[in-house]
Amino acid sequence: MDTLACADSLVHRLDPRAKLIATLVFIVMVVSFDKYAISALLPFFVFPVVMISVAGLPARYILRKVLLISPFAILIAICNPFLDRSILFQIGGINISGGWVSFISILLRFFLTVTAALVLVASTGFNAVCLALSKLGLPKPFVMQLLFLYRYIFVLLEETERLTRARALRSFNNTAMKLTTFTSLISHLLLRTLDRAQRIYLAMCCRGFDGNVRLIRPMKKGRSEIIFVAGWSLLFIILRYWNIPLHIGAFIIRRSL
Repeated sequence: MDTLACADSLVHRLDPRAKLIATLVFIVMVVSFDKYAISALLPFFVFPVVMISVAGLPARYILRKVLLISPFAILIAICNPFLDRSILFQIGGINISGGWVSFISILLRFFLTVTAALVLVASTGFNAVCLALSKLGLPKPFVMQLLFLYRYIFVLLEETERLTRARALRSFNNTAMKLTTFTSLISHLLLRTLDRAQRIYLAMCCRGFDGNVRLIRPMKKGRSEIIFVAGWSLLFIILRYWNIPLHIGAFIIRRSL
């Protein structure tokens, strides 16, 4: 994500606050639909598609990231077909219950919101997103917690790889693991991660870290940012209160009759 954020495009050159505000408006509009909304959500795909195209982001990479965490959304929505069995409509003689409609609606909203968030980070960088949150009034301690959480996840992953490699070398790649061994590894992983995180923090303080987020690319508020936020926000509001696929379908039916 940080590597993708170093690219140079029209989207990358925009102020992080403008992209953050547009993404937040997008997410609010998407999640504000009722649980049976499906067709009204489809036009919102224009935002991530346009952002990925203009920013030159790898669509397959973003899709893989979304699919990686999709099981969580499926686990949340899978109970709906069993809880809501009221029939809403029929397709070819097959009854479609409200539970299946809400199931699809939840997955669509998950896909849209997570994709928008990933595109924001990939085209801006997590440091720039945290700075934008701070500039928009989010409390500084909360911003620092987000920043350190993001950074120390990589510390945790590196220590996990070291422990896994050490165990594989000492056990001749034996995949079987006792509960006591697993508990010991988790304990050592926590201690090693905390110790290394403390060393990293002390090194940051020695290099002048004072709790402020700084960027090489300066932040600016210009005409491009105003047009970007106003244009997308207006489009999102229109799509929220005007179901374009429904009106197009009704128009086609009237013309055919």
